[in-house]
Amino acid sequence: MRAHQVVGTGVPGLDTLLCGGLPADRLHLIQGRPGAGKTTLALQFLLDGAAKGERGVYVTLSETASELRGIAASHGWSLEAIDLCQLHTDAPQDEDRYTLFHPAEVELGEVSGEMLGVIERVQPTRVALDSLSELRLLSRDPLRYRRQILALKQFFAGRACTVLLLDDHSGPGADAQLESLAHGVIRLEQQSFDYGIARRRVEISKMRGVPFVGGYHDATIRTGGLVVFPRLESVARPTPEGQLASGIPGLDALLGGGLSWGTVTLITGPAGTGKTTLASQYLASALAAGDRVSAFLFDERHITFVGRAEALGLPFSSALRSGLMNMAQIEAGSFVAGEFADMVRQQVEDRGARVVLIDTINGYLAAMPGLTSPVLRLYELLTYLNEMHVATVLVMAQQGILGAAMPVPLDVSYIADTVVLLRFFEASGSVHRAISVVKKRTGPHESTIRELEIGPERLHVGAALTHFQGVLTGVPSFVGDVLPRVGPKP
Repeated sequence: MRAHQVVGTGVPGLDTLLCGGLPADRLHLIQGRPGAGKTTLALQFLLDGAAKGERGVYVTLSETASELRGIAASHGWSLEAIDLCQLHTDAPQDEDRYTLFHPAEVELGEVSGEMLGVIERVQPTRVALDSLSELRLLSRDPLRYRRQILALKQFFAGRACTVLLLDDHSGPGADAQLESLAHGVIRLEQQSFDYGIARRRVEISKMRGVPFVGGYHDATIRTGGLVVFPRLESVARPTPEGQLASGIPGLDALLGGGLSWGTVTLITGPAGTGKTTLASQYLASALAAGDRVSAFLFDERHITFVGRAEALGLPFSSALRSGLMNMAQIEAGSFVAGEFADMVRQQVEDRGARVVLIDTINGYLAAMPGLTSPVLRLYELLTYLNEMHVATVLVMAQQGILGAAMPVPLDVSYIADTVVLLRFFEASGSVHRAISVVKKRTGPHESTIRELEIGPERLHVGAALTHFQGVLTGVPSFVGDVLPRVGPKP
């Protein structure tokens, strides 16, 4: 084996899972059904080597050289530095580096001999063979096929060459003996749903002699190649002091001073109660202190969010221009959960965001149909943000407007450190809003229910509604002696 023990795959996220890269000078099996991204990964692997001055050969039995160049061009790549060995017989052999003959019309030995002859001539340090499915068909029986794969392994054993073997034969019927011959096995999967982009994921199921991160990891293919999103890991940061106050006296008193850094606050209630407006106050407060903030909007348009904030005197437009604030509009069906988590990670690690708003959890679920284990995905993301000492604000809409039975699309209350509950209630012939804090793990808070007033130019939290009972159910009853005045003050 060469002095360096691993070689990069050309996919940074995959190299992270491999703790640096693939073990050098070994055969690695890349499994996945057609369209899963095997060819894209193989090209990235060879281009990574070419960028480091290494010779690479792409041996193709299933695609033409023209098709490979087309794939590369769609990603903005050039394959000039890679030797393409297209197996075909329609053209005579010459001194060109492209060797042509058709595997269906010749014996397996001729195919193998021509392929190995190219390897002998070029002396590459990286090889991709696409695909084993064609060799399996040429072999005609399993025994001959396995002997051929074993011969390939023995051929490369004495060479300083790392080989990727691409195979369409994956899933429950995969060849266990083939997997045992390979030094490492990486599986690429693709799932399609009724709406949105295809969901891709990567699993490193085997890698001898080196550590790796197992399990499934989200992936996507975009212009520029395959992108893998490893599960989140926090980076050590100093623990900040103090709390994030809103600047609204009644609200800060209700929350015992404000929100603690490194905690998750859930603001929930029916539509129209002011959840996003309330969350915006904390973004504005952080901006006033010079901290960077990030808002991820799943439901509301950028212009509506900023316009409403500006009407309340929150300077979001200037913060966006200065770079203190970042706002991302997440389109439904355009992201996978791992990609969204990576977007959040970049905001925290690259931009230094100290406050993150996710508005709303309802939109998060709707934007990623087919998402498995949504609570666990959120838990992973929120745990990361907590360990990075970020103040995270989640907005979640409850179904319905009035009444005690207002279900939520996903119960994340146990994940949140603080839960703020908003409600409508009726009094004096008009509809009013109420706010209460039903949970705060990191310190004391008021147990009172206060009136929340959203005026044309301000947000105000009033006194406790001591003369009412049943406010949280939406059908309160007056229990005092004199009906107090509720609503905006003149």
